[in-house]
Amino acid sequence: FFCVFSANFNMLSRYGRLIHNKSAFTSHCGFNVSKATFTLKSQVGAPMEAYNSSLGNEYKLDITPKAVTQLFINGQFVDSKSTQFHNVLNPATQEFVTKVPEITDEEFNLAVSKAVDAQKQWAATPASLRQRYLFDYQRVLRDSQQDIAEAITVEHGKTVADSVGDVFRGLEVVEQACNAVTGMMGETSRDVARGIDTYSFKEPLGVVAGVCPFNFPAMIPLWMYPLALATGNAVILKPSERTPTAAMLLMELLNRVDIPAGLVNVVHGGKDCVDKICDHPDIRAVSFVGSNRAGEYIHQRATSHNKRAQCNMGAKNHGTVLADADKKSSINALIGATFGSSGQRCMALPVVLLVGEASQWIDDLVAAAKALKVGAGSDKNTDVAPLCSVDAKQRVEMYIQSAVDEGANVVLDGRGVQVDGYPKGNFVGPTIITGVEPGMKCYDEEIFGPVMLIKTCKTLDEAIAVTNRNPYGNGCAVFTSNGAAARKYEREVNAGQIGINLPIPVPLPFFSFTGAKMSYRGGAHFYGKQGVNFYTYTKTITANWKEFDEKKIKM
Repeated sequence: FFCVFSANFNMLSRYGRLIHNKSAFTSHCGFNVSKATFTLKSQVGAPMEAYNSSLGNEYKLDITPKAVTQLFINGQFVDSKSTQFHNVLNPATQEFVTKVPEITDEEFNLAVSKAVDAQKQWAATPASLRQRYLFDYQRVLRDSQQDIAEAITVEHGKTVADSVGDVFRGLEVVEQACNAVTGMMGETSRDVARGIDTYSFKEPLGVVAGVCPFNFPAMIPLWMYPLALATGNAVILKPSERTPTAAMLLMELLNRVDIPAGLVNVVHGGKDCVDKICDHPDIRAVSFVGSNRAGEYIHQRATSHNKRAQCNMGAKNHGTVLADADKKSSINALIGATFGSSGQRCMALPVVLLVGEASQWIDDLVAAAKALKVGAGSDKNTDVAPLCSVDAKQRVEMYIQSAVDEGANVVLDGRGVQVDGYPKGNFVGPTIITGVEPGMKCYDEEIFGPVMLIKTCKTLDEAIAVTNRNPYGNGCAVFTSNGAAARKYEREVNAGQIGINLPIPVPLPFFSFTGAKMSYRGGAHFYGKQGVNFYTYTKTITANWKEFDEKKIKM
């Protein structure tokens, strides 16, 4: 029996698909989709839902930006009727890339109504079938990483290698979303009282929204809608108006795997679009990643309309270096964490606390930073690419000057750097500032650029105290070869994510991203178990059944 069962089971369920000769079926959820869905009698007694995948092996994205970025509503790319636009410029050249519409009220309401309609059927779709769509999606996304990365570099400016990492870290969340079924399991307790059972289910919220930042145009959207889809929701997604094309390519891939129309809709705009998201009565939750000013505003406005909100915001991560740390690997880690992606990430490590004799490492840090090449992100030899906008460049240079004005020492100044062939680029070279103290503008505020601030500390206790007084709490790190020191550090610091001999402690997505203090507002965090909880609510049932009486059964 076992041999027969195994052979037939493999035949029926290999890769979760069956090839069928019809092109379209109506599934149990009511969708008419090209992925055929139908019920089979399983040899283990439960119905099996299968579909045929229409994916081929060859697919190439067209990454040429459109002159006007389109909306994505009900599975279709559509031109906006807006008369207001945001221009997107190449950070290395200032050449025009595309312009992004400010969505109209009519277009926004249409997007939400399509999401509402699609979600009702999607919620009734078996969770195992939903995850099969995501299995296909991670496949086409994996194959398209390079294409999407090159589009990101054109608009954001970061190196292609950084852009590939942007896509890949999002892909990891998609892979984990394929396993969201386990996280959606409820709880059961039989006989909580005589004849009474209690059990629970995790139900999707309905329509949820995501508001994304400019600095990770692929990763952050992928933090949001794949898990929302896996848990039975529909999504309104607003990419940054500075870097919109990656999100549009991600939508093209959704169509590629025949995700039912209306489940993910992309809207564009600035503050007015955000207000529409926060205010619309059919949107049940809002996810946001970006600055504190925007995040605090979105959290207040969304929750005032009884929506859930999760807001990852600014940071000022501190790295503590003890003198017993491995010098070479620690310096490499600090340089990469501070200057990678030109410092435009909330998990950068812009503050370095050198404890005791580690203060003698400053010259080595300067030498390592000087060796970095500043250039266009499209140049494969570039280490530090341009900042995303002219305003960002001016802001970073303002913070460097403020450090000078307040008595700090700029031992490596990246202002005024020139890159051959790119005279208009938003370049700021690696900058290192010593003598920094809390209370200085450069220390207290998030710079979001390639600037390392160094403060010396006499003891580990002092470094921990400085770290804990920092109002932000996204992450921190310690570099040491002493296990007791590392254990003391991890127990006593109050940041949400801690690295030990690791500069950027972003957890893989089977954990959750757990920023703290001023770096986060909301309840459940992004992805992992907490992400599943954010996109679902718990429905608890208590059932009362009388004792079985065979006399009442009609034979």
